[in-house]
Amino acid sequence: MKNSNKRFKCRVKRVRNKICGTSDRPRLCVYRGCNHVYAQIIDDTKGITIVSSSTLSRYFKNKSNNLNNGTNIIEYVGNFIAKEALKKGIKKVVFDRRGYKYIGKIKILADAVRKNGLKF
Repeated sequence: MKNSNKRFKCRVKRVRNKICGTSDRPRLCVYRGCNHVYAQIIDDTKGITIVSSSTLSRYFKNKSNNLNNGTNIIEYVGNFIAKEALKKGIKKVVFDRRGYKYIGKIKILADAVRKNGLKF
């Protein structure tokens, strides 16, 4: 268990060293837990979070009753964060997958963000 955790932390550092969010292109950071997904758009130069969303937000609690499986709610998170970013005037972001492989929940969220107009 120790070795896999060390490898993950090395991947996180490697990805994060190459990515930095600016005012023109903030960073879309994704965290994937066991049960929930969190996404934030962060401006690293100012050190502020511009937009954030997760599967725990109140907005999705009412919608989750109508959903068939967990992937749909992840699409809703991607749609929500893209629409809020476009309202704030953000059109381009840098995608920070935080060491996770680009499959499953991460890919679903990224595709939903792209469909709604944000560009990576």
